[in-house]
Order: sequence, then C-alpha cells, then structure tokens
Amino acid sequence: MGSLFRSEEMTLCQLFLQSEAAYACVSELGELGLVQFRDLNPDVNAFQRKFVNEVRRCDEMERKLRYLEKEIRKDGIPMLEIPGECPEAPQPREMIDLEATFEKLENELREVNQNAEALKRNYLELTELKHILRKTQVFFDERLYCDADTGVYRSPLSFVAGVILRERIPAFERMLWRACRGNVFLRQAEIDTPLEDPSSSDQVYKSVFIIFFQGDQLKTRVKKICEGFRATLYPCPEAPADRREMAMGVMTRIEDLNTVLGQTQDHRHRVLVAAAKNIKNWFVKVRKIKAIYHTLNLFNLDVTQKCLIAECWVPALDMETIQLALRRGTERSGSSVPPILNRMETLEDPPTYNRNNKFTIAFQNLIYAYGVATYREVNPAPYTIITFPFLFAVMFGDLGHGALMAAFGFWMCYKEKPLQAKKIDSEIWNIFFGGRYIILLMGLFSMYTGLIYNDIFSKSLNIFGSSWRNNYNISTLEENKLLQLNPDSWDYLQSPYPFGIDPVWQLAEANKIIFMNAYKMKISIIIGVFHMLFGVCMSLWNHLYFKRRISIYVEFVPQIIFLTVLFFYMVLLMFMKWTFYGATIDHFGSQEEDIVKSSGFCAPSILITFINMMLFKTDENPRTQCDPTMYPGQIGLQKFFVLVALVCVPVMLFGKPYFIMQERKKRALQGQQPLAENAENGTAGGAPVPASHHQEEDISEVFIHQAIHTIEYVLGSISHTASYLRLWALSLAHAQLAEVAWNMLLRKGLKSGGYEGGVFLYVVFAGWAAISVSILVLMEGLSAFLHTLRLHWVEFQSKFYAGEGYLFQPFSFEVILDSAGQGEE
Repeated sequence: MGSLFRSEEMTLCQLFLQSEAAYACVSELGELGLVQFRDLNPDVNAFQRKFVNEVRRCDEMERKLRYLEKEIRKDGIPMLEIPGECPEAPQPREMIDLEATFEKLENELREVNQNAEALKRNYLELTELKHILRKTQVFFDERLYCDADTGVYRSPLSFVAGVILRERIPAFERMLWRACRGNVFLRQAEIDTPLEDPSSSDQVYKSVFIIFFQGDQLKTRVKKICEGFRATLYPCPEAPADRREMAMGVMTRIEDLNTVLGQTQDHRHRVLVAAAKNIKNWFVKVRKIKAIYHTLNLFNLDVTQKCLIAECWVPALDMETIQLALRRGTERSGSSVPPILNRMETLEDPPTYNRNNKFTIAFQNLIYAYGVATYREVNPAPYTIITFPFLFAVMFGDLGHGALMAAFGFWMCYKEKPLQAKKIDSEIWNIFFGGRYIILLMGLFSMYTGLIYNDIFSKSLNIFGSSWRNNYNISTLEENKLLQLNPDSWDYLQSPYPFGIDPVWQLAEANKIIFMNAYKMKISIIIGVFHMLFGVCMSLWNHLYFKRRISIYVEFVPQIIFLTVLFFYMVLLMFMKWTFYGATIDHFGSQEEDIVKSSGFCAPSILITFINMMLFKTDENPRTQCDPTMYPGQIGLQKFFVLVALVCVPVMLFGKPYFIMQERKKRALQGQQPLAENAENGTAGGAPVPASHHQEEDISEVFIHQAIHTIEYVLGSISHTASYLRLWALSLAHAQLAEVAWNMLLRKGLKSGGYEGGVFLYVVFAGWAAISVSILVLMEGLSAFLHTLRLHWVEFQSKFYAGEGYLFQPFSFEVILDSAGQGEE
C-alpha cells in the first residue's frame, strides 16, 4: 500500500535477449504486466521493422476470425466463454497450424455461403414464377378470345409478366403511362407472403404484374422500363394447359430445392457450432501473438543479429519477479543463454505508477482526470477516499436520498461479477458501474450528514425528544403560520439536542432558514479552511521527500502562517462565539452585568470582525452597550496577525529567487558549474533527476514564476475560502427542493381521505417518487458530485499537486485483451 500514498520508484533497465528466447520471454512479461518498453526504433517505418510479416499474418488471422464471429452471431449461436484461466500465447511454430485451421474454416464457410446464396436465388426465382403463374390466370381470362381455325384461346395483344418491389409500383405505373403514351395496359397483384432477399437475407414484399401492349416498338420500351425499375421478367405461357404444366414442374423443383437448402443450412450450422466452441480461445491466442511481435518491433538487433536489445521502465520492487519471468521464458524456449537485465542511469522523467485495487482505482481515476501525478509526488487518492464522499454528503445531506444512493451502490457492488460478465456497452452505465464504490460511500456519508441535519425527505426524526418544552400543539401551529423560536425564552430547556439538529426547527417557519443558514455557512467555512490547511501540509511532505529545504522556509512556512493567522483565526472566532455566547449569559459566564450585554444577540458578527481586522478598524456602536471583542487584547492581536500575514507575502515573493541567486554566486566563487537548484530538486531515495531540473533557469524567469505563484496563493486563499460556501448553498438548495416536492405533492396526497383519496395518494406518490429519484437524487447528486470534484481539483490539490507526470503503461496481455473486448462490444 506504500505506492498508494506516493508513486512507485521506477528504474530504467536494459534487457538483452537471445533471438530464439525473445518471443517466450516477452510472452512471460506480457502475462506479468509490469514492464513498459521504450521504442528504440522511432525513425524506422512500421513497414520496415523486423517482425512486420508476422504482424501482417496476425492481422490476416484476426480478419478471418472476425468473419467467423460475424457468421456465428448471424445464426445466433452462443460463443462459449474461456473456461478457467486464459490460454497462454502459443509458440511461433503453432502459428502455421492456426493459419491452416482458419484458412480451411473460412474457405469452407464461404463455399457453403455461396452455394446457399445461389440456391436461395434459384428458390426465389421459382417462387416468383409460381406466383406469376397463379396470379396471371385471372388477367388472361379477361383478355382471351377463341381462334375459329385452331379452337385455342388467344390474346389479341402481346404481353410481358414479372415481379417488382411493392413500393415501386406507383412510380412504375406512371412511367409506363408517360413513356408509352397510354398505349399499354398494366395489371398487378400483391404477393401476400414476404420473400427473402438472398443477398441480404432481408424480408421484402413484392407484387406480380403483367403488361399488355401491341407492337415490337412498345415491347422494347416496356422492357427497358422494367429493367430500369429492376423488375424481374419471367416467361409465361399463354395457353392454360401450358401454364398448369409449368406450375407442376415449378412446384417439383421447389420441393427439391427445399431439401437441398435444408442440408446446406445444417452443414453450415455444424461448421459454425464447431467454430463457436473455440473462437474465444483463438481470438486470445492471435491477439497475444500480435502483441508480442508488436513489442519485439520496439527492440534493436545487435551487430551479430543473434541478440535483441530492449530498454524498459520497471518498478524497482519488482525486479526479482521480472527476473524470474525471464528465466521461465528462457527455459520454455530451450535456450542456453540466460537473459541480462541491467539498470541504467538516466535523466529522463520516469513514469508514474500507483498500485490500485478495484476499490481504490475509482478514486485514483478522479485524480488522473485532473492530471497524472509528477513522479514520486504525494498522491491525493487515499485522502480523497474520505474527503470526497464527505464533502459530497455535506451538500447532499438527506437520510432518505442518501439511503437510495447507498442502496444503488451496494447493489452494484454485490452484483459485481454478474454485471461485469454482461459487458454492457452503455457509456452512462459504465461510468456508474466504474464508480460503484464511490456511489456507495457517498450514499453512506449522506445518510450520516442527513442524521446530523435531522433531514429525511425534508422531514425530521424525533429520536431523543426535543430540547424545547412541548407546548406547540396543533392549535398553536395553526394559529401561528410564521412561528419563531427564541432561545432566550422559557420554552427552551437550555440543553442542546443530543445528536444533530433539534426536530422542532422544522416547525419554525419564520427563522428556520435563518438558523440553518448561519449553521451551514459556518460549517462550510470551517471544513474549507481545514481542507486547505491539510493541502498546504501535504506540500511539506513533498518538500521533505525531495529535500527542497529552500521551499520549506520560503514557501511552506509563509503559506501556512498566512492561512493560519487569517482564516484559521476566523475559524477559532466561530468556535469562541459558539462556546462563549449563549442565550442568557455572556462569554465570561457572568449574570451580574446588564441584560443587554448578556443577550445572545449581542455577540459580535464574525464577518464584520474579520473585515474590521483587515481594515484595522474597531466596530463601536454607540446605540448599544455591546462589546465588539470576544476576549481581552483582541484588537491588538488581530493587528499583529495582519502584519504577520503581510510580511509573509514578500517572503513568498522574493525568498526563493534570493536564495537561488546566493547559491549561484557561491558556486561561481567555488568555480563549479552552475546547476539549477540541484539541492532544490535533487534526487531522493535513488530516484533519477528529471532532465529539465538540470537546466539553469534565468533569474528573471524565476522571479516571474514566483510572482505568479505568490499572487495565485494570496488571492486564492480568499477566493478558495469563499468557494467552500458552495457546501452551504447546495445543501440549502437540496433541502428546499425536497421540501417543495413534499409540500406540493405528497403532503396533499396524505391529507386526502376516502376511497378517492387512496387512488389520489397512489398517483401522487408515484409522481413524488419519480421526482425524488430523477431530480433530487440523480440531478442534484450529479451537481453535488461536480462541485465536490472542483473543490478537490482546485481548492485542495492546487496547494501541493503538480500533476505533470505521465502514466506507467506496461505491456500487459490483460489490458490488451480488455481493450480489444470493449472495442468489439
């Protein structure tokens, strides 16, 4: 778990592999997933690399497998999942067997499909001819006459018969009429059953038509129009006996074709069922082979052409594990030359690697969305596990809504494996499922803050009994629509509610909002100041680790003093006001002074006190006898605090440039080459120094850089403190929306009576539940989530987190197969 608080120490290594052992060793490293290879051939075209032919063979095998998969899915055949462990990468010699297997399957399947398509086309033609012979009998009965010489019924007109798509009939008829100037006679009849298109396997609806005309010129024109509309023409005998004889022959051929088609489909189905049993394994094997050769293309060949050389980033703690994997690969290949893994000195920035599990990865992704941590700097993720759901809950605090959110998160965690196996391709669902543990914690924390606020669907729970005397009966509430609670009255027992807020405040329509606003506003500022102080303290951890002594003295110390003497002091004033001032006694506990001074309303305003402190003013109101101070010597101490804060600004502004100038002068006098603050940004724990730290920075750039950071911190301390008021604002908005939903819907349903009232309550409850889930849980939850994200990224992480690193992306079969599987979905 050490790397969760700070990224792993990384080492750049050089790897020497014998050519015949390289494939097996890389395969073992891919199963391990702890090595990130560098490209040693950046200027070499992808088509000119050593193993490009093997990669092309893998691409061809993948194409054949995708074709097989498409045909399997078309027939609805289930593809068996891989039982047990994922198959290992096959040896290079097995590629020939796989290629032969896939070639045979593809050729067999294509031949079967071509035969089936030809048979279906023949079947379609015979079916259409069958319908023509049936439908045209009526048309001939209307147009026949008897020849006196032969006794045979003949038509005085020529004709063509065929089949056309049903939706083309109107346009087809108009074109015939215009092109032939009305000298043709068209009759058509719909085919009731749909016909299967042999090319696309779609069901299409067609109609039979017959066109009567006279003369060869019209015959040529009619045939061209039929060809343009893609109508299929069929020979149709004029004599009824010939048509009957042809129909009998067509029916016989259709029956024979049905038998042959059934046998062809059975053979195709057997081929696909056999392929479906192994296709998942085949995909895994081919993708592993392809990934191995892609990785080998990053290697260099030595002059003897017998050794492959690679450079890779590896976690320092896993060196022994990687050595064991390389030995296994060498033994599998039968090579007698052991691999060599040497550490290298480098000035490059190493990648950032934090080990995570399924619980911490969601919170780590929230941090990565802002920026990947600079190498070895403090990782905010473990602290975000607590602070993120807590700040969310301060804004979302409602016991009922929090329970709904927690139940949804718990269901996703409980059904984790079945839901993962379904591989749902909805992007929104994947976002929710990826953050299932965040949702669960946000719901649980919201239930806690809901208990603190004593708020459940805008109502309260009276668990411990109110600290106000029970004299607020129904008549009192009905007569006093704007009821106010006065703590300086006989009604209050002068003892606080044991846990959370007293439920009686739900009845105080007049000053409920005033009380809740004052409470939540102060809580927001207190939480915000402590959150920012924690962020500044995290920067000290970074300075100590990287041995940046100058930054400790001229950055951390003035920053923490500035934040403490101004804003932490304001927080102390809030606690003093809550502690020293009550409804009936003053802050010294004396009851002998004037009742005006001892009143709770005489307590000084924290905001006014803070403004007067910054302006060196004293708030003296001659109309009252109230003391504007809370303790003796407050005015003088506050002036001292402001002066200390003002002194911190030039220290932050000029301190670091001054020490850098002194260090450079000292090095110049000693005749040493000036390095840019080596002590400031030096190595720590054997970690390499980034190359950018070894370049001397111009002193003017140092001044500009420090000025920007100082202004940002000083102004940001004010704006960031005010930014935490969003905790109060969104909490108030959520509570008010919940109350509106209750009063406008559910309250009216609960007050209705009788049979009609039950039906009305049923409908109203459905509407209230829909609004609660869609608006108060989903939309308000998303709003609170985004505001919480901003508080962490800007107000908290800006104090210590640079986020200028790049992610460690090891060569891992698991990652490659997961990304390939998501791409297929």
